[in-house]
Amino acid sequence: MINGSLLRNAIISAAITINNRKREVDELNVYPVPDGDTGTNMSMTIGNSVAELKRLDDKVTVSEVASTAASAFLRGARGNSGVILSLIFRGFSKGLAGCDEAGCEDFAKALKLGVEAAYKAVMKPVEGTILTVVKAAAVKARDICAETNDEVVFWQEVCAEAKNVLAQTTEMLPQLKKAGVVDAGGMGLVIIFEAMTAVFDGGEIVVSEEPVSRSEADADSFRTAVSEYDDDITYTYCTEFMLEKNEGCPDVFTLRAYLETIGDCVVVVDDEKIIKVHVHTDNPGKALQKALEFGYFINDPKPKIENMRIQHENKVKDAKAAEEGFTPAEPEKDFGFVAVAAGHGLEAMFTDLGADVVVKGGQTMNPSTDDILRAIMKTPARTVFVLPNNKNIIMAAEQAVKLTDRKVCVLQTRTVPQGIAAMLAFDESQGLNENRINMTKAFEKVSTGLITFAARNSEFEGHQIKEGEILALDNGKLSFTEKDINKATVKLVKKLTKGDVSYVTLIYGADVTEENAEQLQQTIQSKLGDKIEVMLVNGGQPVYYYIISVE
Repeated sequence: MINGSLLRNAIISAAITINNRKREVDELNVYPVPDGDTGTNMSMTIGNSVAELKRLDDKVTVSEVASTAASAFLRGARGNSGVILSLIFRGFSKGLAGCDEAGCEDFAKALKLGVEAAYKAVMKPVEGTILTVVKAAAVKARDICAETNDEVVFWQEVCAEAKNVLAQTTEMLPQLKKAGVVDAGGMGLVIIFEAMTAVFDGGEIVVSEEPVSRSEADADSFRTAVSEYDDDITYTYCTEFMLEKNEGCPDVFTLRAYLETIGDCVVVVDDEKIIKVHVHTDNPGKALQKALEFGYFINDPKPKIENMRIQHENKVKDAKAAEEGFTPAEPEKDFGFVAVAAGHGLEAMFTDLGADVVVKGGQTMNPSTDDILRAIMKTPARTVFVLPNNKNIIMAAEQAVKLTDRKVCVLQTRTVPQGIAAMLAFDESQGLNENRINMTKAFEKVSTGLITFAARNSEFEGHQIKEGEILALDNGKLSFTEKDINKATVKLVKKLTKGDVSYVTLIYGADVTEENAEQLQQTIQSKLGDKIEVMLVNGGQPVYYYIISVE
């Protein structure tokens, strides 16, 4: 039988293992757009349980360990993969409820309930994903109970089956087959189960290669086109600068390639006259020296070098102080709003529209269930509308509903323009159901275009994509690739405005200059004519050069 302390150690070891290997899982992501990658999201989800599990003594029961872990997983869940992982362990907890120790049949029951919880939460389950892997593991667990009472053998067989089915996912989804990879979420789950099994078999808790990711409410890292995870600091110095190009400036892709050799989180924005650079490195001097081959530094803004480790220490102190001083708001009105957004302009826009709390988050950094829960509890209203504004945040928002005593309505907004349209449609004279229907109808009429960059080489939806290329997304689907940001934006706007359109709103991001954005607005307005009004908003968002709203 497996006792509580062994299960506790197994989950802690699994959290450290997936954290050590999260980049390996991240690299399986076939989607070329920068996002909150699967390995990172799963690592942050399970990592949220480590501190609480370490506080449990050796006399703890299996039931107490499973319950503690499941609660922490749920609150720390980030992204769809993190939410599914939390639901698997939530069912796991239910299956082990009341157990001082657990045997093969207990774990088989727990896995079955975990599968049921995960499938129930996903509106349209897709086979060839983490769901397929965990379902196969649960079926094997049920069957193996008839052959053995040895928990180690049981878990070894479960892991072997999970790994076998994981290998088959390559053939189950066309995107995985083209890329020649297995499903990232399924891989993450196999890593977790194998790490737990190793401890059950007498192994020690693995050594952490870097700090274990954990959920934090603080998310001030959205200053640039790449969000940094505070607990994931590989290089010390965040280095940013702008150059005015020399005549005969070399290909800027060679600057990007060099920076990749001395650091990470590299963003190089190449305008006609200006080069903007962001990199994390231990050698900022080398980055600056190399940059002189391409141009000369300008003074506004001045080059900036910041020690991220010191910044992180300060953030931890601030987050701890904020957590200790947190008190839920007393409901003072009928309706309130929580919106998820990243970028000073977008945050201000949602606040001006009536959002009580704006959760900093979006693409590349999915807020946790607990982040959204705290925002709901800070909202002084009896009924709270939540606008996730990103497809990878909807599931985490829906899990937060189960943890609050407020009445909460999560609208299925997948983009920022949809969230804005929903808030504009709110009518305080109407009730919850009327507003839910009208706000949903409003955001479903909005078309969204996104201009971003390829985070990796990929073959996706029939496109051969090179890292760094400009990507144009039409309502979430990759439409085409380009070399030039402005050309891509004009082309995508033309595609989105076919039909009955009155307004186009260009929301420009942190890596686009105001001058460039204004010139592009004028270009698009001249091409569309007077019948369609083109508006410009400084969103300040990371990742996306432009967010395009068409109504």
